[in-house]
Order: sequence, then structure tokens, then C-alpha cells
Amino acid sequence: MKASLYKAMLKNTNVKTVGHIVIRFSGDSGDGMQLAGNIFSNVSAGEGNQISTFPDYPAEIRAPQGSLSGVSGFQVNVGRSVHTPGDEADVLVAMNPAALKTNLKFLKSNGIIICDSDTFTEANLRKAEYTTDDPIKELGIDRRRVLSVPMTELVKHTLADSGMDQKAMLKCKNMFALGLICWLFERPVDSVLTKLKKKFAKKPQIYEANAKVIRAGWDCGHNTHSYMPTYRVETVDAEPGVYTDVNGNTATAWGLIMASEKSGRPLFLGSYPITPATDILHELAKRKDLGVKACQMEDEIAGVCSAIGASYAGHLAVTSTSGPGLALKSEGIGLAVMAELPLVIIDVQRGGPSTGLPTKTEQTDLMQALYGRNGESPICVLAAASPTDCFTMAFEAARIAIEHMTPVILLTDAFIANGSSAWRIPEEKDFPEIHPPFVSEEQLAADWRPYKRQGENFARAWAIPGVRGAMHRVGGLEKDFDTSVISNDGANHALMVETRRRKVAQIANDIPALTISGEKDADTLLVGWGGTYGHLYTAMEELNADGNPDHKVALAQFRYINPLPANAIDELQRYKRVIVAELNTGQFADYLQMHLPGREILRINKVEGQPFMVKEIVDGVIRHIEEK
Repeated sequence: MKASLYKAMLKNTNVKTVGHIVIRFSGDSGDGMQLAGNIFSNVSAGEGNQISTFPDYPAEIRAPQGSLSGVSGFQVNVGRSVHTPGDEADVLVAMNPAALKTNLKFLKSNGIIICDSDTFTEANLRKAEYTTDDPIKELGIDRRRVLSVPMTELVKHTLADSGMDQKAMLKCKNMFALGLICWLFERPVDSVLTKLKKKFAKKPQIYEANAKVIRAGWDCGHNTHSYMPTYRVETVDAEPGVYTDVNGNTATAWGLIMASEKSGRPLFLGSYPITPATDILHELAKRKDLGVKACQMEDEIAGVCSAIGASYAGHLAVTSTSGPGLALKSEGIGLAVMAELPLVIIDVQRGGPSTGLPTKTEQTDLMQALYGRNGESPICVLAAASPTDCFTMAFEAARIAIEHMTPVILLTDAFIANGSSAWRIPEEKDFPEIHPPFVSEEQLAADWRPYKRQGENFARAWAIPGVRGAMHRVGGLEKDFDTSVISNDGANHALMVETRRRKVAQIANDIPALTISGEKDADTLLVGWGGTYGHLYTAMEELNADGNPDHKVALAQFRYINPLPANAIDELQRYKRVIVAELNTGQFADYLQMHLPGREILRINKVEGQPFMVKEIVDGVIRHIEEK
């Protein structure tokens, strides 16, 4: 090809190169927006993009079709230097009038809207509570930003000879939207079809129908090229390896499997299915090939008690739940504290007390995790920082539980549990061996007692039933420090309480030091914990890049909460001001305040069932800096 012809072709091709792009898919809860978004995310990860996703499930799971309360959203940010799903979308896909109305607030002022024009009927406009027959004008949208596509009719036409009924045909509309988006952002259709074929491996007819519709959506986009640009999203230079798009719940399950492999202990999960933690149970139930025992229990108490029994029998024992379930498990967790057995409790936090907002995210279980048990019941508390970090922290929770013979609570939240990131699957060799403190022959020969301490970590030995000479009694009653028999002596109880407290406190010697990111000469330290990491990191970058020296900040994100890292308090003391940002009314700030008497801990809080927007954090930090 001649160079002049090639240049002319490039000149006439309407392609924009961008560092990252944010897309929001929205429609009824049955419209398949989560599937379309997940496939697009997975393909983008395979193309070398960093990704961050936010599945925004409807507040009412069974809301009437076409209603405002039944809208399901899926937001994804793809590109370079991606840490959050994005504050606002560049492109909004709205499959009906309700989706347009509820999600317009998440779209940039110059963003593109792609909608199914066939759904904008009089009946649907009334369901979505429009007052006029012109929703575009009513919402104040520039019509030049709207790509209105008759998706319903085009899907029917595409599948006219498929033999499918109309209801089945319309279930494929999400794939039409996906094909259109794949054209817009130059995603390879073949990669999409590979993902789809795997999903519908046992339903070839469904796969063929969806494949035809995806191609029809791509063709539709291609035919609009005269006035609609396409976007080329920049990729990153990635370390060689196997990459996938993984959500936090799946990563948590895989981290537990890795811990099982490294400890040589079979994995047992006893759980009641509760939103948004159910997928951990689903994922582990698939892994019988790896020796995993996953039992769906009738209630939360049965879940934790079955796990305690499995721990006593020598398993890596886990129970998963959300906030209401953690409350129900509290007595069982106290039993594990008293029996001093390894147990991992995963709490995928959700919004509100009681049933609350089961599909929404918050960080409101921290105080419950730290103190929500009767008596003095100290346990280790960890928090995962991102979907991929759920793998690492699940492994860490299992390691600490086993090696220190203690229950461990791992806090995630709905945002990172359902959200996903591109992830390089780690090598097994990159993770340490886990050493269960089994009772030894030497201990048994030396008049062994089940609650006698060994080593500097104050852990008792793990005596599995069937070991000759290691028969012992567990249960919730206090034990004598020396003899391990049941004791009601007050002085002995005080000694055992202190011993269990010290056992948890010294875990600080077995966890990484707190690391600080950002400007080394900053006077302000932004502090977060758990799943807020991406938003806080991005806010830190924006503040340090705005050119105002007074806005310089550093960032400390806590993943180890009880005990705190050994250097944590010293690091916090170095800064003029400490600002804690969290999705609650100030629980971690209060916790740090206990460790920093005399220091004022500043706060940025949100309890709306939604993750932070980066702008909220930036504005909050600037406000605190200017006030002080």
C-alpha cells in the first residue's frame, strides 16, 4: 500500500485515542446488563486494558418491569491507570426510559447516550414517571448526543428464522447493545464470541442466536460511522502471564483454595446463602475436584457451627456471610474464641441494619467485627482493598487463623465483591507455606495439655481427633491455664482473658508494616481501609497533581485492622492532619482515635449505599485543609 493512500485512509477514519473510557450499561433487572458488562470487561482485560467495574443492582430485586426501582446498572472503566469504575460515564447505554431517567446523573455533560428507541412507548414512559411524550426534551438532553437505535425490531429481524418465540428473542437484546459497544471501542468480536460460547456451552442454540445478534449490533455501529466516532483505548505493558477479569467473591474463594493447598488442610465452607456473599458459596461448590467441601446450611448459626466442627476435625474451616448474618454468628464466633480453633469468617458488607439495602455497599460492620460478641472475645480483623486483593487477604486470613489458632474476620463489601478488575493469576510458588501447629509426639510424651501455650505467639497446639493421647474437651466454658480442665476461678479467668488478648495483639509481629503512598513531604495524610482504596488513591493523585502545594497529601490504606500494623501509630503521628474517609459515620476514625488520644481525627463519611466518587473525597480533603 502506498504511503499517501494509507495516510489518506487514516485521515478519513474517525477514530479517537483515549487513555481510558467509562461505559455504563443500564436496563431492567432482567435485561442482562450485568452479563453484557462482564463480557465487555473480560474482553477488555484480554486486550491489555486495566479495568474496574461496578455492578449496581436494583434496590428492589423483583420490581415491576420498566419501573424506576427495577433498573440494573453496570459501570466499567477501561484503559490505563484505572483504579475506580469512574465518577461519571462517557457512554450510557439505556435499554428503556426508566434506565435513561435514573442513570442520566451518572453521565458526563458531553457523554454519548445509546438507547433502544422501540422501548420508548407511551406505556413505558408512564411507568418511568415522565410527564411528557418527549423524554429527551424533558430531561434537557442535547439530541446530538443520542444514538437512538430500534434494537427490539432489529433483534426480531435478525432472529426471524431462528424458530425462537418473541420472548426468547428479546432476551438477546443485551447482546445487540454489546455488539454496538464493541464496534464503538474496537473490541474484537471473536473474543466476545469465545466468552459467550463458554457461557452457553450446554445451550448451542442460545449461543448461535446471541452470536448473530452481537454481529448485528456491530454491523449497526459500523453503518453509523459517518457521524459517530470510534475510540481506541490505550493499553498497558503487562507482565507475562495468564490474565482474567475477576470479581472479589470469586477471588476470595480462590484465595481460600490456595490456602488449603499451602496448608495441606482440606477446605470446608459452611454457609447460608445471603446477598451479597452467595457467590463465594457457589464458586466453592464447583471445586469438588480440589477436595473442597461446600455445604449450604439452613441458617447462619448452622453455618458457623458446622465450620467450627470442621475446624475441630482438622479442616481449613470457613463461613461466609453479610452483616445481618455476622450478628447471628456472634455466639458461634465466641465459641471459636474460647475453644481457640482456627476459623475464617468472611463478611461481605452491605447497606443498612436488618435487611437494609441488601444489594448496596457500605463499610458499616467494622465495630461489629471488632466488638460484636459477648465477653472479652478478641479476634483478628482484616479488610481487602480491591477485587483482586480479596485473593491475597483470603489467603492471609486463613494463614493467620491456622498458624495462630484464632478466628479471623475478613471484611470485604458489595462494591469489591461484585466489582471486578483485570488480574494476573499468581503462581503458587509466590505464596508461602502455611504451617499448622499440630500437636507433636514430643508434646504428647511430656504430659500434654490442650490449652498449654507454645512459642511466642501464645497459640495452643492443634490436636485433631484420632491422634492417640490427644483426646480433649472443647466447648464454651472457661479452661484452667495450667491443667486445661473446666475452671470457674476468677483469677484464672482473668489470666486466660489476658492470654487470649495477647495472642491476638502479637499477630502484629507477623503482618506487613503500614506503607504510605504519595508525597513524602505532605502535611496531610488521607486514611482509608478496605474497599475504598481505588477511590482514595485516585483522589490522592488528583490532589497532588493540581499544582497547589497546600493540597499535597499522602495515603495510608489499612488492610490489617486488629491488630494494627506495628508501625501504624508512629506513622500517623508524623502528619499535621489525619483525614479518614470511609463509607459509614466514622467507625474507623473512632477506632484510630482510641489509639491516638489527644489527636483530632478528621472525617469524610458517606452512607448512601454507593461507593465514593473521587470528587467527593477531593472536595472533602480540600475543605479540611482550608479549615485548618
